[in-house]
Amino acid sequence: MLHVRITAPEPAQSGNLLPRRDLAAAWILMVLLAGLAWVLTVAQSQDMGMEPGTMGLALPLFLLLWVTMMVAMMFPSVAPVAIAWARAIGRQSAGVARAARIAQFAGGYLLSWTAFGLFAYGALAATGRLVDDHPGVGRWLGAAAFLLAGLYQCGPLKRMCLLHCRNPLAHLIQYARWRPWARDLRVGTHHGLYCVGCCSGLMIVLLPLGVMNVAAMAGLAALIFLEKLWRWGPWLTWVVGIAFLVLAALAPFHDGLLPGLQMSESM
Repeated sequence: MLHVRITAPEPAQSGNLLPRRDLAAAWILMVLLAGLAWVLTVAQSQDMGMEPGTMGLALPLFLLLWVTMMVAMMFPSVAPVAIAWARAIGRQSAGVARAARIAQFAGGYLLSWTAFGLFAYGALAATGRLVDDHPGVGRWLGAAAFLLAGLYQCGPLKRMCLLHCRNPLAHLIQYARWRPWARDLRVGTHHGLYCVGCCSGLMIVLLPLGVMNVAAMAGLAALIFLEKLWRWGPWLTWVVGIAFLVLAALAPFHDGLLPGLQMSESM
């Protein structure tokens, strides 16, 4: 059974909370944005395939595609935090001003993932060149990626960041005390950094599975959602970590586990 640990007073207890219809509208907007991002991602994947490396994309185009992927994969699991922050904003801002503040929160969140996208681009570029020059090394790179992802899943940084993502209410209260200057943008960026720390281990496996592997992206998005919102999410983290370690042991002997690194080997 799924549950959300974010709690807030009912609207009747405070005049500063958003009406229920505004909260419902915010939920619908997040779902629509994620759905649109999935449509764009799937359409782009059909044109590009699962070529290793950066798939020939320049950095700006890669980052645009990366941000679209993050909207598709992350918005369903970050929606409860965004809604909780919207309730904290409440009636202090009205109409367009409130929408602009929520947009700043979302923009700051995506800014954190854009920064991680820069790191991903560099890693993919280096990996693509290495695999093209030495095709046999691809299986060992894949094994190393699964190993790193498995160790990270079971590590202390993952646990700390997951705890924040599952129980952000105390942090939202602290955010409310920050100075007003660009506060919503900074709040979104700060929470986004915790989200990067929580999910970066899962993102590593896109290297062997393929950055444009829609099935892998959908599976990871489901895992991220369950880790953050399911009652047994922390235990699921350990199960996934152990599974990645098993895949690390099998990867050098099973090319089928490395669809994102196979094309260069055949070339």
